[in-house]
Amino acid sequence: MKLYLLGRIKMMDRIPNVTFKCRVKTDGEWGWKDITTDELFKNKNVILFSLPGAFTPTCSTYQLPGFEKMYDDFKELGVHDIYCMSVNDSFVMNAWGKENNVGDKIIMMGDPFLNFTKDIGADVDKSGRGLGIRSNRYTMLLEDGVIKKIEEENYFFKMSKYQKQLIEKIENDEKFIQPSTR
Repeated sequence: MKLYLLGRIKMMDRIPNVTFKCRVKTDGEWGWKDITTDELFKNKNVILFSLPGAFTPTCSTYQLPGFEKMYDDFKELGVHDIYCMSVNDSFVMNAWGKENNVGDKIIMMGDPFLNFTKDIGADVDKSGRGLGIRSNRYTMLLEDGVIKKIEEENYFFKMSKYQKQLIEKIENDEKFIQPSTR
């Protein structure tokens, strides 16, 4: 096991507090809201997965649908929220979530300026594939903003295998398991 994954973070680290500009719907109207990682993850058990880009083949075929499909399993194990992050903007992320019918199961997060991605060392140059600077694929299991498990995925990684490992991690961590409050 690597001590540091993604360059700057490791298990048991607190994730950096970064502010995201999010497009949110309030009282039927869309608007912008600044939301920090602390606000998103404080006092919650969260899965955060990131990928190089919305609408890309591997991300659309395996990652996003895989987490959507296993949403109920994760909720039963005490996961409060599942976040999908990419370096796309909020409009693209919301459209991709809608296209994939994730509904309220997965919260789509854009990191278009790579503020969070660079802070954790997940930025990678995919210019050779025509994508520019993107995020590595990774999945984190967070408890109150602290990384309980992190996996960096290689290009050909199939999510079903990792999701099973993540479920095993949650099931084996008695401190983590708690009834869902949402």
